Amino acid sequence: MYLDVADSQSLPYGWSRYAQFSLAVVNQIHHKYSVRKDVLVNQTVEEGWSWDIPFHDGFNDWEMELHQFNARESDWGFTSFMPLGELYDPSRGYLVNDSIIIEAEVLLRRVVDYWTYDSKKETGYVGLKNQGATCYMNSLLQTLFHIPYFRKAVYHMPTTKNDLPSASIPLALQSLFYKLQYSDNNVATKELTKSFGWDTYDSFMQHDVQELNRVLSEKLEDKMKGTVVEGTIQKLFEGHHMSYIECINVDYKSTRKESFYDLQLDVKGCRDVYASFDKYVEVERLEGDNKYHAEYYGLQVSCYLPVCIFIL
Repeated sequence: MYLDVADSQSLPYGWSRYAQFSLAVVNQIHHKYSVRKDVLVNQTVEEGWSWDIPFHDGFNDWEMELHQFNARESDWGFTSFMPLGELYDPSRGYLVNDSIIIEAEVLLRRVVDYWTYDSKKETGYVGLKNQGATCYMNSLLQTLFHIPYFRKAVYHMPTTKNDLPSASIPLALQSLFYKLQYSDNNVATKELTKSFGWDTYDSFMQHDVQELNRVLSEKLEDKMKGTVVEGTIQKLFEGHHMSYIECINVDYKSTRKESFYDLQLDVKGCRDVYASFDKYVEVERLEGDNKYHAEYYGLQVSCYLPVCIFIL
């Protein structure tokens, strides 16, 4: 069973359309038994041009195929859809009153030609060039750039006329942000990574984005000392949380306040970030070999709540 472009012979020369689609044979007795098929990656179909895009059906992550229909290839589909024995069996519900219902769901897609795509014109912004394996860094830099107060603080960091971007993190970051804001083309990050002291090898090695954020924040915080933007990193990114332990059998509580710049959340077994936060603040019972030593009371069965207050 195939999806075919109607009247394809009469369409203008050079026509083409990109589409995702699914086909279904409807069960007219019990709709839940309808046979539906999507064009998925690695499915055996006739040769043609296609692009892989993510698809989620609620249970599994698939790659759904985006097919280009054109004059040379105006149809696309399945050489084998379902057994004819099932289709013709009246008790199965597919053939009713000598009629079969076929459904086709078609989603036309606009495919971007990245050779001619103008990011500045389309979005008002430009991107960062990947040096090899610096996508994690580019994501962090784009995030920081889009925090107006942070960007303004970077622009106000003092530099001298003798500074070189490749040797000065503040000047390299100022230059990078300026180009992101005003350039019409994507921006290179080599001057900034040179100011980190990186060589080509570092640019082709994956680094931890959390660690990079911490190191960059520390260096900027140090460079901002004694300037009009001193304390910016702390004001923007520092939070505080309070943890406490409460004994069950005696009247004793212990609290501790700590500051943080980032939080480490468990993601395994958590359906979303809210579930990760719930797991982060869930109560832990301290008992057995893990009893808490309370002042004046010795070892006690206690409840430990890692975090009870966030102050951002």
